[in-house]
Amino acid sequence: MKQIRLIFFFAVFALPTLAQEMEGVVTYEKVYHWASIYSRMDFMSQEEKDRIKLTWGNDDEDKTKMKLVFTPSRSKYTYDSDQATSDDGRYSWRQRDYIIYRDYETEKKTEIIEMLGKTYVIEDSLQTPKWKVMNKIKDINGHVCMLAVAEDTIKKQKVEAWFAHDLPVSIGPEKYFGLPGLIMELDINEGDVVVTATKVEMKPVGEEVNLPKKIKGKKLTNKEYDDLLWTHIRDSMVAHRNPYWSMPY
Repeated sequence: MKQIRLIFFFAVFALPTLAQEMEGVVTYEKVYHWASIYSRMDFMSQEEKDRIKLTWGNDDEDKTKMKLVFTPSRSKYTYDSDQATSDDGRYSWRQRDYIIYRDYETEKKTEIIEMLGKTYVIEDSLQTPKWKVMNKIKDINGHVCMLAVAEDTIKKQKVEAWFAHDLPVSIGPEKYFGLPGLIMELDINEGDVVVTATKVEMKPVGEEVNLPKKIKGKKLTNKEYDDLLWTHIRDSMVAHRNPYWSMPY
């Protein structure tokens, strides 16, 4: 217990000056477990859920490589490549638009998300998740990480984030940030989706952290986007459809 408290104290109070000089690129592997996601669909019977789990077995994983580019004041999270490729390398396709950009000095964000057949641009103030730091630590790729938990109140999802105290940047993948260290792993809804850092490269990033010069899409505020998600999830459940085939989990 004392060791955990000392680590957290060091992360919060002793390292912020180091963050002023930190920039680089983090590569993540994002894994969807679709059988687990389907098990949460209220409209499905237990027999249907069991059949999906039996049919897919261990082949329900959908893996995507992501990257987080950051400086002390900004970050950009997106796909590692604009093109997705099948496991056998025979097929490729364009990834959906998906960029999560944050400016921590101005406390503003821009999110470019293609879903429901359209591209949306969410421009608004940053909303820091309400984290609760837990008394747990583990090693992730050579970094001692502490656990913090939060909740996505729109999607009704539990979120676990493991952040590295030796990488004092308050950033992370997807829409999660605001901890006293780089988020090395996200676990959404007890393993439905897991995002894990596979490589951390500390280096100058130049213009790679910038947004595209041309941004096209329907502009929304935070509230308008949350309302859109809530309505889509509700309507999909009523129609007995998995809402997450057409929107981020």
